[in-house]
Amino acid sequence: MAVLTDKFGRAITDLRISITDRCNYKCVYCRTGNEGALYGDLSFSDYLRMARVLVGMGITKVRLTGGEPLLRNGVVGFVRELSKLTPQGLKPRSLRNDDGTAEAVPFPVVSNSPDGKLDIALTTNGHLLADLAQPLKDAGLSRVTVSMDAVDPDHFARITRVPNGYDNVLAGIRAARRAGLGPVKVNCVLLRGFNEDQIIPFGMFAREEDVIVRFIEFMPLEEDRVWSPSTVVTLDEILARMAEYRPLVEIPRGHSETARRYRFEDGIGEIGIIAPVSHPFCGHCSRIRITSDGKIRTCLFSVWDHDLYAQMRRGASDEELAEFIRGVVQKKEERHHIGEPDFVPASRTMVHIGG
Repeated sequence: MAVLTDKFGRAITDLRISITDRCNYKCVYCRTGNEGALYGDLSFSDYLRMARVLVGMGITKVRLTGGEPLLRNGVVGFVRELSKLTPQGLKPRSLRNDDGTAEAVPFPVVSNSPDGKLDIALTTNGHLLADLAQPLKDAGLSRVTVSMDAVDPDHFARITRVPNGYDNVLAGIRAARRAGLGPVKVNCVLLRGFNEDQIIPFGMFAREEDVIVRFIEFMPLEEDRVWSPSTVVTLDEILARMAEYRPLVEIPRGHSETARRYRFEDGIGEIGIIAPVSHPFCGHCSRIRITSDGKIRTCLFSVWDHDLYAQMRRGASDEELAEFIRGVVQKKEERHHIGEPDFVPASRTMVHIGG
């Protein structure tokens, strides 16, 4: 199969699979607090087949997202099966679904990863991570990113609307480090009026906990649809605020990396800033997403989905699925239009897309 490329010449190498849109947090920038899961979860064997086909088309990185992916029973086994998508292939085997039933797993397609291994990562709110970090590492998980929007327990509870969650997340971060799921990244969405005062505390946290903290500009993907430009804490503002604490030095980054990276001048601690609003990076986008109900999304801000699972239900072969995917990728948007007069909100909010 040919390497997957869109009409703008961007190679598609990164796949994000949301394995549930259920979440045990109700973060103010994401959830109204009233909506639960809106879409169903597929079996792990369905997600595995999708990944297998896409790995054969040039995908080298798979990130599992949600919702909260650690709410899915069987996630460790799923990571184990994903980790077997290598150039050497494997024999058919059975895979346990959440209900305990077994399904046959077909042969995987050869991966085009340069080192012959699939890079498997996971984004989690960290609430359940402490007990799962080592099993996930043993199963083949490469890295973990923890969403954490304050390093103060009171701030944390206000943002997540979950009391006493902070200690669980901190324990999860430390367990991930001990398990070798590094570098552990901690993502903080900054929202004016809620947590912009956490910028310097997070700089301290990066140094003290030996994690990479990444600040993310608030995007119009929340269920309440209250986003406005005034709520965004921009890259330039973050840098200016952090410089009041310690000088930063920019680190060279890869062509398709979304974060601008900085280390503290004394070499201890790293932060990143993902700035899709003030400094868009669409021209280097290498991602597509699969939602928990099996739809392909070519951009976070797409106004439509492409039903890959429907093709599978109709009995499509792997070759037919690949042809469908190629056609979808040719429709990938050139860029988003956040803040422009003609901006149309995405057809799904973040929790129902997958981070």
